[in-house]
Amino acid sequence: MIKTSPTPSTASPAGEDGGAPMLLSVNVGLPRSVRWNGTTVYTGIHKTPVTGPRTVRRLNVDGDGQGDPDGHGGEQRAVLVYQQGSYDHWSAFLGRDDLTPGSFGENFTVSGLPDDEVCIGDRYRIGTAEFEVTQPRVTCFRVGMRLGVPELPALLVSHGRPGFYLRVVTEGEVSAGDLVLKTRTGHHQLSVAAVDALLYLPGRNAETLRKVVEVTALSPGWRRSFRDLLDGDLATATVAGTTAVDTEPAWAGFRPMTVTRIVQETRTVSSYHLEDHGRERARPAQPGQYLTLRLLDDPDQAPLIRNYSVSAQEGAGRYRITVRRDDHGRAGRFLHDHVEVGDTVDVAAPRGAFVLRPGTSPLLLASAGVGVTPLIAMLRELVGSGRPRPVWWVHVARGRSEHVFATEAERLLEHLPGSRAVIFYTRPGPARPGRGAMTTHQGRPDVDRLGRLGIPSSASAYLCGPPAFVADVAGALRALGIEPGRIRSELFSTLPSLAPGTPDGAPVPPHQPVETGAGPLVTFARSGLSARWRQRDQSLLELAEACAVPARWSCRTGVCHTCATPVISGAASYRPTPLEPPPTGQTLLCCARPTEDMVVDL
Repeated sequence: MIKTSPTPSTASPAGEDGGAPMLLSVNVGLPRSVRWNGTTVYTGIHKTPVTGPRTVRRLNVDGDGQGDPDGHGGEQRAVLVYQQGSYDHWSAFLGRDDLTPGSFGENFTVSGLPDDEVCIGDRYRIGTAEFEVTQPRVTCFRVGMRLGVPELPALLVSHGRPGFYLRVVTEGEVSAGDLVLKTRTGHHQLSVAAVDALLYLPGRNAETLRKVVEVTALSPGWRRSFRDLLDGDLATATVAGTTAVDTEPAWAGFRPMTVTRIVQETRTVSSYHLEDHGRERARPAQPGQYLTLRLLDDPDQAPLIRNYSVSAQEGAGRYRITVRRDDHGRAGRFLHDHVEVGDTVDVAAPRGAFVLRPGTSPLLLASAGVGVTPLIAMLRELVGSGRPRPVWWVHVARGRSEHVFATEAERLLEHLPGSRAVIFYTRPGPARPGRGAMTTHQGRPDVDRLGRLGIPSSASAYLCGPPAFVADVAGALRALGIEPGRIRSELFSTLPSLAPGTPDGAPVPPHQPVETGAGPLVTFARSGLSARWRQRDQSLLELAEACAVPARWSCRTGVCHTCATPVISGAASYRPTPLEPPPTGQTLLCCARPTEDMVVDL
């Protein structure tokens, strides 16, 4: 017998037969390890129906769980809902007769409640519990993995049938057969399908964006994404938001530049002044960007591809890069040992989103070792622009003899009234007063030492150095009250991987795949590895995974743009075609296939 509930305040979106919508099935499942694509995924996507009443609590349905709490579950995503109408749609579209409740990973299978009628902020009473609609389903590869349809995350968006999450307003019991009764209508009445399309599809409407950020029931992450879109240029925005820089490179591929000057900065660090003879076509590098060099140190091997931050822009088409010689680094050794004034090197256009953004807020520029290179370019820009801002300059070096740009930084800081500079030397030695406001200390910066500098919480921070330095300083700044969104960083090495639900394990250095290919040569610039495209691979992402190259991804079907990566040279086609193309100069690893030799910034 179907349970009844008090009369709702408004009518609910009707069930498939025109009657009141109903909870058809309650589905739960605990996370488990599943083998997929040669790896193990820890996931709670597998749900099965249960009989009898189930208690729904603030964070979950009893007996249910999520394998990736960063992407699923939590108060805003306690319950996932999918509709019988969408089951019917996919059964016909996919030619499947095996889709049973829980197949799409949902907790509640319902009649009615279509995505184009249910709105963010709508509230529903089911059994003795009450719920609020918070957001559309997260685009995640697991639903495609579960049903053996890899492109399904993209199809859910393009067909306007994502499903939605509920927040538990009042805990209680629910059972299959309960009526779904609407108790409140969401602010602005923006449907689940419309909000999903607003984030993931092109053609965004500014007025709708302004409305959606006012819907307090929308989960914080989605509201933040929409605010980011509003703050930028919608004409060039993608699902990943807007960028602070024009991602279209000043020129395609590589072009020759002449080494006009070499300056030894320290015993192990030298600066190389490069001149582009096609400089009339060159767009200046923004402070913080990098150049990519192609170096042929061994004719029998693939060229070395390395990124080096621009430490000075010396006029149109004239750049300074600063390189450390490392016994374990082939590119640095080659530059230091073999490249001379008058030589020519191949250089790709300036790239990178780690740039000094305009504004008047105070600045913290913190670096370690040769990580000072992009920050000295920012300091030069502050002095040269005639629009100085309050600056806190923090640098870590082993000692004065290995302190890159010590004199240059001191001279520049003298032109910034009120600036403060603190240098940390990690080798024992007496502290000494510096020029102007510069002082030195032994050791490393920590939360206590940074706190004594009086850095305001309104400061924008730019960090560059080894991963441990960046992580430690960023953590200290957050502890001091600086919002994470105001802390930007650049790393020397590959970016941290993001592979939802897969085990971290011990890091494996990038290597040639076990099975090699004969297709276009793909070079992963940050990883220092080149490998031939293999016909078995479905995407550049799969080749990167076969090479243990760290990559970032989520949907694996071109929806979320988590895998968007700068292309230094070459071209690719897409399969499947992404719902929204990435910014010019980038590619989506998860669905890109090289059509010629490529260099990607990975």
